[in-house]
Amino acid sequence: MVAVVRLLLLVLFFLLSTIAGLIVCIFRPFHPNNVALFGKWYGAVSKILGITVEIRRDPAIQVGEPYVFIANHQNSLDLFTLSGSVLPRTVTIGKKSLKFIPFFGQLYWLSGNILIDRNDKAKALNTMQAAAERIAQQKMSVWMFPEGTRSYGRGLLPFKMGAFHIALEANVPLIPVCMSTTHQQFKLNRWRNGKVIIQMLAPVVLTKDDNLRQFAKNMHQQMAAQIQQLDAELGNDYTSQQIQPTE
Repeated sequence: MVAVVRLLLLVLFFLLSTIAGLIVCIFRPFHPNNVALFGKWYGAVSKILGITVEIRRDPAIQVGEPYVFIANHQNSLDLFTLSGSVLPRTVTIGKKSLKFIPFFGQLYWLSGNILIDRNDKAKALNTMQAAAERIAQQKMSVWMFPEGTRSYGRGLLPFKMGAFHIALEANVPLIPVCMSTTHQQFKLNRWRNGKVIIQMLAPVVLTKDDNLRQFAKNMHQQMAAQIQQLDAELGNDYTSQQIQPTE
């Protein structure tokens, strides 16, 4: 019975939020605050799913300042957990194929998110360069998943270097965003599905004097350790794999 009610509420939410979102985008397409607004809508769905989300933000993070956010990417639940932590003037970088998902894809594009063609390295590089310029000129932030794919309980996967190149080119700090493990946490027919903690760590400055790969390796270790700490706090019986970045 719980599953049926949830499914009905989710369908209703997607219909209403997509219609409302498209209307908002008609009046203010590509507005820098669209993503944060819609993120709050999607984040509220965690209550329908029976998940309590606690967002912790380091006091050094200044709302409105440009950053490159790097977050761990686990599964489809991220849409209803991580999205609630997105700050104003932040857009995400997603794969180009998202644009072709009916309605959602158009909403994703019109919201102002940046689409990247992962199959064409030259175009992907140009897109990342444009993102860096947009950050610097418009004082916007970008949100990226440096793993490049969902981990599905395999621990923190190796980091790709795109986010670090963008931060270096735009001359803005990175903010690690660590979410406790959610693999197999959610059950559609269970009323309460536990708690998720999202920890937004203090900004970290990357300079041209830094070794980019070593910097990424250090970020990977820091985030893996923080995720393990959050899991221990929640009593999650997971052992996160600290896989070093190799790409």
